[in-house]
Amino acid sequence: CGNSQAMVNSHYYYLGMRPSIPCGLCRRVFDFCTIKNMPIQSKNPATLEVVKTFKELSKKELEAKLAKSAVAYDAWRKTSFVERAKLMRNLGEYLREHANELSALQTLEMGKTMKSGPAGLVKCAAVCDYYADNTEKILAQEKIESESGEERYVQFDPLGAVLAVMPWNFPFWQVYRFAAPAIMAGNVGLLKHASNVPQCALAIEESFKKVGFPEGVFQNLFLSVPQVESVIRDPRVAAVTLTGSERAGASVASIAASLIKKAVLELGGSDPFIVLEDADIAHAVAVAATARLQANVGQSCISAKRFIVHKKVVKEFTGLLVKEFEKLKIGDPTDTDTDIGPLATEHILAEVEKQVSKSVAKGAKIISGGARLKMKGYFYPPTVLTKVKKGMPVYDEEVFGPVAPIIEFANEKEAIWIANDTPYGLGATLFTSDMARAKRLIPQIEAGNVFVNGMVKSDPRTPFGGVKKSGYGRELSAYGIKEFVNIKNVCIKK
Repeated sequence: CGNSQAMVNSHYYYLGMRPSIPCGLCRRVFDFCTIKNMPIQSKNPATLEVVKTFKELSKKELEAKLAKSAVAYDAWRKTSFVERAKLMRNLGEYLREHANELSALQTLEMGKTMKSGPAGLVKCAAVCDYYADNTEKILAQEKIESESGEERYVQFDPLGAVLAVMPWNFPFWQVYRFAAPAIMAGNVGLLKHASNVPQCALAIEESFKKVGFPEGVFQNLFLSVPQVESVIRDPRVAAVTLTGSERAGASVASIAASLIKKAVLELGGSDPFIVLEDADIAHAVAVAATARLQANVGQSCISAKRFIVHKKVVKEFTGLLVKEFEKLKIGDPTDTDTDIGPLATEHILAEVEKQVSKSVAKGAKIISGGARLKMKGYFYPPTVLTKVKKGMPVYDEEVFGPVAPIIEFANEKEAIWIANDTPYGLGATLFTSDMARAKRLIPQIEAGNVFVNGMVKSDPRTPFGGVKKSGYGRELSAYGIKEFVNIKNVCIKK
């Protein structure tokens, strides 16, 4: 399959899974039975303290939750948009009121800084508000003109229980951006969260209960890996959505496809950040620093990961980016002055170290950072590499950490070729002062999201997703909510 063992391992650690067999040189898709479980536990990545451990559900407990989900769906699907919207607005208000408290949980479990964390909860509230305000309009019947006097329209009906397999890197946002539209559409939600954020998972489930959603409309499931497959296969589960990586997505989607069940995949990315020679370099650098680190030490699918810079401005860009990175304070994520916290796990840290060292061995040059910090916890500094070429891990692979590889180009054609020279197609950024030029280049970029002179980010009002091995389907906006409805064609002859 062309992937290193380290790459494959990183895909599963992203979802709290650990492969027990070598990379798929002999098989392209891992079966769930070949993946060992990670412990379901809170471990502080800054102090390395194991805070709390949880048990997976027993067979009997899981059956009870699935039965409760089926009962809840039968009632919830019959509620009005007005009833659902009232509860969803309450949920948004709850998230705003408890933003600091909830943010502290993600700081504890995966190291997100308290400086950046509460804003993420406010964004979760915004997605609740968006669907509370807009679902009735989005899912309104669409009348179709008929010449023969028939009454024709398109109706949008819920599907049932939707299983969400979610990662740890944005432990609240990833869940609410699935749950708000799915539940507003009349579905019910089941969550299999990453095994290293169990307290975040419980807090999400509790938030639905606190604001009055009926029992069973949203449930957290502490599952072993084989149990994930059994839930997907359960006839009471109508669809599955996964945010994670190519390998994890392929495994989940293959099971869903074997049962002809709907799946949405939002997978990895190796997003290009293209800086043309006519760009405002100071502005490009300021955005680049934020886009690479994404308030999460670079552990984001939509972080800018390959900086493709015109040779006329590469020296200026590199120097300014190093200055931006070196201004950042690294340390205790609970300190509100800290900009850079730890990576989430020891495995992720080791993987970033390996990708950088192998790239340096192949000729890349470290300009800043480039080595694990000598302090307790999984800390790695923002790192800038130059002389990056195809064939190096930092060019060929998704780097899930604070590493900025800079790749020079000489002309537009070369820049677009480098940008598209990846199996992924999630996001892309283009910096130029010429808007006509930008609009000419946008169709040539193979990505689900293209931002000009700004950082790629999701917004409840706009669709989010990728192409190629970054997945299929869309989240957010009207496009996202329609992924998990039955788009029903109705014709009534009078």
